[in-house]
Amino acid sequence: MTTPDAPLAPKKDHGRAGRDLPAAVTSAVVLVAAILLSLFFWKTAFMAIVAVAVAVAVWELHKGLSAKDIDIPEQPLMLGGVVMVVVAYFWGAPALVTATAVTALVIMLWLLRRGVDGYVKNATAAVFTLVYVPFLGSFVALLLAEGGTDPALGFDLDDDGIRAVITFIAITVASDTGGYVAGVLFGKHPMAPVISPKKSWEGFAGSVLACIGVGVWLVTAFLGGDWWVGVVLGLVTALMATLGDLCESVIKRDLGIKDMSQVVPGHGGLMDRLDSLLATAAPIWLLLHYLVFQ
Repeated sequence: MTTPDAPLAPKKDHGRAGRDLPAAVTSAVVLVAAILLSLFFWKTAFMAIVAVAVAVAVWELHKGLSAKDIDIPEQPLMLGGVVMVVVAYFWGAPALVTATAVTALVIMLWLLRRGVDGYVKNATAAVFTLVYVPFLGSFVALLLAEGGTDPALGFDLDDDGIRAVITFIAITVASDTGGYVAGVLFGKHPMAPVISPKKSWEGFAGSVLACIGVGVWLVTAFLGGDWWVGVVLGLVTALMATLGDLCESVIKRDLGIKDMSQVVPGHGGLMDRLDSLLATAAPIWLLLHYLVFQ
């Protein structure tokens, strides 16, 4: 006698949020705590977190690109990415540019061992990955280096680098949070329905308002800069964070995957959380370096 098959467990519906909110909040708290603790005890240790994040993100892109039979050389990309973060922190932007160029050449030479087939495809994807992850991620090291590279222990809010990193993280999180809340509550007009159906113009407006508010407050009260710099910082951050999110959505749709991986509970892959941060690191460094710290 046969028994009827047990019904399949219903797929969880996370509503308009599109994610497991408790898991997402828990993961975010853990990540933020790790960042703050590293800055609190030894700011150079924060570079280790950035380097690990770069390596994991490269691994995720390698895994995602393989869905389209694109095989980037993850070993030289990971090693070169870590070197780029380190040289950016200790020797600045010129060293970062040099390390990026050298890593690109090493990658192209590395791929010669595989022969002709797929060389252009794999080399192009590898250089794209190099710029998208390690190069843009290394601007976080440039932000921290604003306060110098003294490895002394202890948390010092007079350190320009620590304040720059906190500002960078806070205003980017404000963009994501403002957009998320406004999108869930008021989102009716899709911004790019083919690319990211849940992203709305109302959510973008929430990002802009949140970024400007947080930007003006941080620049004036925390960094000692002019209010208008906070407005510019907020507008640029909201725009770049949104573009970063859309670009990563395009990449995932083109590759035919939902998440880059599942290493961050409630968020998917690390790249699913880094998309906004990677897009905002360079412009935030540029604005703070020339309009606040000079």
